[in-house]
Amino acid sequence: MKLLINGEEKNVGNVSTVAELLKFLNLEKAFVAVEVNRELVPKAQHLDFVLHDGDILEIVTLVGGG
Repeated sequence: MKLLINGEEKNVGNVSTVAELLKFLNLEKAFVAVEVNRELVPKAQHLDFVLHDGDILEIVTLVGGG
């Protein structure tokens, strides 16, 4: 499946949900906000939110430091 993630087209294989995508991108334990097709996907829905070929995602991570 191909997705547009943060403006970059990526082939993500057999990933089907937001949670699987975050694991694929090694972001499953990070503090992230995910938007799919301009709609925020609450963290509680990551396991069940199904992605489709061609979806447009914005993924923002929180990075601490100073």
